[in-house]
Amino acid sequence: MSIIIMILLLSFLILVHEAGHFMAARMLGIKVDKFGFGLPIGPTLWSKKVGDVEVLVHACLLGGYVAFPDDDKESNLPADSKDRFVNRPVWQRMIVISAGVIANVITAILLVMFTAAIWGKLPSGNYQVFINSITAEKTESVWQSGLQKNDRIIKINGSDIHSTYAISLYSKNSARFDGRVNEKFATENLAKLQKLNPSLDAEKIIKKGQIVKIGSDEVIEPKIVIKDEELKGYAPYKNDEIQLSKEQIKLRNSIKNGTYVSDGTYTLKDLSYALSDGLKPVEITVLRNGKVVELNPIYPNKDGIIGISMAAKQDLTVTKTSAKIFTESCKYIWEQTYMLVYGLWQLFSGKIPAKDLHGIVVIAKIGGDVIKNSGMFSGLLLTAMISMDLALINFLPIPALDGGHFMFLLIEKLRGKPLNQENIEKISNIFFLLLILLMILIIFNDVYALLKHKF
Repeated sequence: MSIIIMILLLSFLILVHEAGHFMAARMLGIKVDKFGFGLPIGPTLWSKKVGDVEVLVHACLLGGYVAFPDDDKESNLPADSKDRFVNRPVWQRMIVISAGVIANVITAILLVMFTAAIWGKLPSGNYQVFINSITAEKTESVWQSGLQKNDRIIKINGSDIHSTYAISLYSKNSARFDGRVNEKFATENLAKLQKLNPSLDAEKIIKKGQIVKIGSDEVIEPKIVIKDEELKGYAPYKNDEIQLSKEQIKLRNSIKNGTYVSDGTYTLKDLSYALSDGLKPVEITVLRNGKVVELNPIYPNKDGIIGISMAAKQDLTVTKTSAKIFTESCKYIWEQTYMLVYGLWQLFSGKIPAKDLHGIVVIAKIGGDVIKNSGMFSGLLLTAMISMDLALINFLPIPALDGGHFMFLLIEKLRGKPLNQENIEKISNIFFLLLILLMILIIFNDVYALLKHKF
């Protein structure tokens, strides 16, 4: 039932979008021939003439459309008829084209404010993270850290922790022997090596057979510090450490027992970089029985894993007053929209692989799970963000999407004369075909993911 409710909510968002186009056109006195729910692919399930508009429901429910007389190649309207959409002023066409996106944005805002008003609270985006258990092998440092079950993690390396993502980010980027070193730390190690071996030049190849004193071969690197916006996922983490070369990594693996016998390949500087790649500390502060406890450093393994099982509980912001409903709703929408835009940037920059693209099938499954496990209000908030996501995607300047049509109208306005409609149609048809192929890929990903129980 929860999945059915989510499908109905998604269908509602499609209707809202197309209703935006339809209502804007009618308000401006622009003739509309058809209002279609779903894409005209396969059979038409239902159709009825309502006034002078034909309303249709298609079997392929993954979309919708509003059709104007221009879309009918057999239309008897004269080419210069004012009832043709193309003959309306550019500003009117711009309003109609953008009205669907505007309708989705307004819907998202209203859904969030409705939830804030009726539920009386909104998710803050901050989580309390607790330790369920330690899952690492007994030889790992987490067992000597003092960490206990039910501890709440409040800081790592001085950073406030509000999500399991933040903990994973610190852990992943603190992996031991990861082939990355702090440049300042490497420079300090070079100075120590020069002091231990005053006869050696930092930049010259060390003679084969030369014994080099290196002191202790157990290396504890400086702890990393990640910015708040990176911990929240608002910006990608930028690792400014230096990547070791394959030769330097090979050198690192050959050093043992506090000395190094040169093979005539490396310099003292190479040695200093190799010696700077070791264990990275994760310094955790927890809240235990109301008291703040600082633990002994933990050193994640080579895969960047600490070895703990966690549970998270989201903090909720109370929205009992009109002022709180407005301000917290705006804050929630802003933060969530920022993440949506960031996600789109990750997608178009190629950082999200094609196999990770998912669509309406997975959305319905996840949305159904959210409604089932967290309640209807959480489902409404998810619907609001899907509505905002639809608005953002639809307004991308891609032909066949609203943003592409808006782009063509903007070019027409700047040129001061209409664009060639045949060329626009050809371009739009090509991109429409590409979108259909993309939809097929996404549906395949969705079905495969569900069969593999990834969601």
